[in-house]
Amino acid sequence: MIHQYRSNGYNIVMDINSGAVHIVDDVVYDVLPLLEEKKREEDILAVLSGKYSEEAVREALSECRELEEAGVLFTEDVYENAIENFSHRPTVVKALCLHIAHDCNLACRYCFAEEGEYHGRRALMSFEVGKQALDFLIANSGNRRNLEVDFFGGEPLMNWQVVKDLVKYGREQEKKHGKNFRFTLTTNGVLLDDEVMEFCNREMANVVLSIDGRKEVHDFMRPFRKGKGSYDLIVPKFRKFAESRNQDRYYVRGTFTRHNLDFAKDVLHLADLGFKQISVEPVVALPEEEYALREEDIPQICEEYDRLAAEMIKRHREGKEFNFFHFMIDLTGGPCVYKRLSGCGSGTEYLAVTPWGDFYPCHQFVGEEAFLMGNVFDGLKASELQEEFKGCNVYAKEKCRNCFAKFYCSGGCAANAYKFHGSINDAYDVGCELQRKRIECAVMIKAALAEEDEKEK
Repeated sequence: MIHQYRSNGYNIVMDINSGAVHIVDDVVYDVLPLLEEKKREEDILAVLSGKYSEEAVREALSECRELEEAGVLFTEDVYENAIENFSHRPTVVKALCLHIAHDCNLACRYCFAEEGEYHGRRALMSFEVGKQALDFLIANSGNRRNLEVDFFGGEPLMNWQVVKDLVKYGREQEKKHGKNFRFTLTTNGVLLDDEVMEFCNREMANVVLSIDGRKEVHDFMRPFRKGKGSYDLIVPKFRKFAESRNQDRYYVRGTFTRHNLDFAKDVLHLADLGFKQISVEPVVALPEEEYALREEDIPQICEEYDRLAAEMIKRHREGKEFNFFHFMIDLTGGPCVYKRLSGCGSGTEYLAVTPWGDFYPCHQFVGEEAFLMGNVFDGLKASELQEEFKGCNVYAKEKCRNCFAKFYCSGGCAANAYKFHGSINDAYDVGCELQRKRIECAVMIKAALAEEDEKEK
């Protein structure tokens, strides 16, 4: 299975099962689909006779055969036959998303957490519940040494003392149990101050800073409850914080909606503010929401990704590069096979914990009572639900089987699939289209930078 496309002057061919990427000339580009259709050499020569010389086509065919013999073109899928064993592999819990605060000091228009309430009540996690969650993680992590805990909300800084107390407790447990906690934090920045920054720089492996881009975009979508915008308050803090972390181990993370389909301007605005680690992601919302992305928006959004990719290459040449999360791709290593096939591990290796200690498969399922999996005091009880999530992979989803992006997106988000189709083994169609485009852009950027490296040698 191959995927081929043209982008920014490059003819790009991806061999899906091997992960190989080829930059080819026009002749090879036109030969490849005919080879994939199993056409004979004589037929290929006949089809392309009016476009290329016989010598050029024969040379292209020879190059393709060499790549095929080298195992980097038209390779077989070696994972599908093993997926049954993979689905029944033993798993351990390795990550928790602690909903440290079901409350928020902003009223973001697109917030899936309903200003922190998650279909329920406002609440702050107690130290006792958080402690029990960490104990559960240690007890259920098997031989895994590195464990991840994300402090999430609502707004975690509204329960800051408990965050600090839990980090302290976790550090104490590391030595006793031979574990290593990687703590992360997501914040809107309203309560961010020097003390928080200092603590995070000492203890947090990564910090996500929520900002949507240009002032008018951010203030419209992320206001305080009385309507005032939050941009002017948070930007100076975020710039200071990013510099204090040497422009590393953080992301400024935004959401674009139907109100700013020209979101590349928001990404570049954040880059112009000096941020080097940027993520601006498409909103996920049902069609009845006025800000929701719709199918008819996809062409414009794809053009915007192309525009952003070209500008990133230009800025790289000028020494003003920055990272854009959705264009970051590893073509030489990347995630392990398990992660490529099944994604984030929600419901199995990754769980969300509410302020009162209930377990859900991930933060986006919180409040959906059909997905309640247990609690920190009694442990996991929904074994059938766990098995369902364990069986969620790219081969369990018909939409994924023949998609070139399947080993990069790992089947997409289970919560989004459930939200739009009522099944975790489906896929969110608009999200799939945008994911495919982002992968194409990411690979093109790699090709352009590799070409530049060659020229400099």
